[in-house]
Amino acid sequence: MLARLSLRLRIFLFFGFMAAGAVALAGVALAFGWSRAEPAISSAPFTTAFLIFAFLNVGFLTAIWFLFDEHVAKPIDALSTNLLLRAQAGVDAEITDDTARYLGDLAPAARAVSQAMNASSEAILSNASPETERLRAERHRLTSLLSEIPIATLLVNAMGEVVLYDAQAADILAQIAPPRLKAPLSEYFDPASFEEAKSKPQNSTDDSVFALMDIHHRTTFTAHLKPLGDDGDMIFIDLEHHEIDADNSRPLVFDFDLLENRDEADIHDTPLSELSLVVFDTETTGLSVEHDAIVQLAALRILNGRIIEGEHMDAFVNPNRPISAASTRIHGVTDAHVANAPQIAEVGLEFHKFAANAVLVAHNAPFDIGFLRQQEQKIGVKWDHPVLDTVLLSAVVFGTTADHTLDALCERLTIEIPSELRHTALGDARATAEAVLKLLPLLQGKGIATFGELLLETRKHRRLLNDLNGDQVRA
Repeated sequence: MLARLSLRLRIFLFFGFMAAGAVALAGVALAFGWSRAEPAISSAPFTTAFLIFAFLNVGFLTAIWFLFDEHVAKPIDALSTNLLLRAQAGVDAEITDDTARYLGDLAPAARAVSQAMNASSEAILSNASPETERLRAERHRLTSLLSEIPIATLLVNAMGEVVLYDAQAADILAQIAPPRLKAPLSEYFDPASFEEAKSKPQNSTDDSVFALMDIHHRTTFTAHLKPLGDDGDMIFIDLEHHEIDADNSRPLVFDFDLLENRDEADIHDTPLSELSLVVFDTETTGLSVEHDAIVQLAALRILNGRIIEGEHMDAFVNPNRPISAASTRIHGVTDAHVANAPQIAEVGLEFHKFAANAVLVAHNAPFDIGFLRQQEQKIGVKWDHPVLDTVLLSAVVFGTTADHTLDALCERLTIEIPSELRHTALGDARATAEAVLKLLPLLQGKGIATFGELLLETRKHRRLLNDLNGDQVRA
């Protein structure tokens, strides 16, 4: 049990036990001396001596503990955190001699190890950079070429989940629901037409052509099916008779890890690296969940440990009330920005679809989710998603006494927030997402492997924030 406690807490307990032990031994000794007195004398002098010793002993050991904590425990904690940030999150945390000036050669040794790791990482990045740029250029060229062909391309795995889509497919999907990797194809298209096409024998040139109807039965597309065996199916949608406005800036979105067959595990047993996360942020007319309203909402998705470029939303919301000057000074959103914006019922519903089957993540989540839950009736949905709060994740990694503001967390993790994006919904959501990606390896390094284990750890720090997961935490 003691092994699970932090170093500083164990040292505090050590000094506490020493103080208690010394007081107990002094009490036993004085009691023994009094009992042996001949003739029997009053116990008052012994009691006075005991109280004076207890007070001085506790005060002395408290002072020693404070000095030890300040000059030994804290520096060791800081050094270990810096090394973990470098090793597990790739954060170039500075290690100075001043950090551990009372620990002899420990700081120079830790700095030498960090510099060696840094040199190794830089060498790897230097060698990989040209290849990375080449692959990025080829990916952009492929996206441009696919956009010139009047065919939308989709890849679904054996479980019928979206694994790849191009810009044209993204436009088709967006007309039905937000495009999302790992989303079931049945969220966009009538599963009956797709299953019928799959059931046909693929031994003639015409068998692969089928009518693909959207889930609302408004539009029917001519599609071609190319089975890929255990890897799933390619779907090519003919756009010759359909007008779309494909966003050529949208990348080709894919994650081939989704082709692997995985058993659907309970959310509590899901490894942290496999969580589907939607990181979001809101800007509001003020700080009261009961009396203020959302004016901007932005979100992006993390899947299999990476931010999915091309899958994000950023929308202004008409709050049907003036935005205070004080709030505008913080987030920059004015009444003019939201005058013609959609209502929360529309934006909230779009976000609910975007966040389907995902864990919601926010910094100081009770604030942002409080506004959404306040509007549940108007939006027509329930916000019952599992929730992670980066304030609590920071507390698990860096301790309760650390500064857990978004600015402090980003500084600690060397995440830069451009000044023009700070306090904008998309800018803060992006910073929070990058923080999550660096916190997850640190959490795993602490032996926290699954979502359920993480909830148990964050609940230990729930005095910092309200717990939003209800009864989802299992012992």
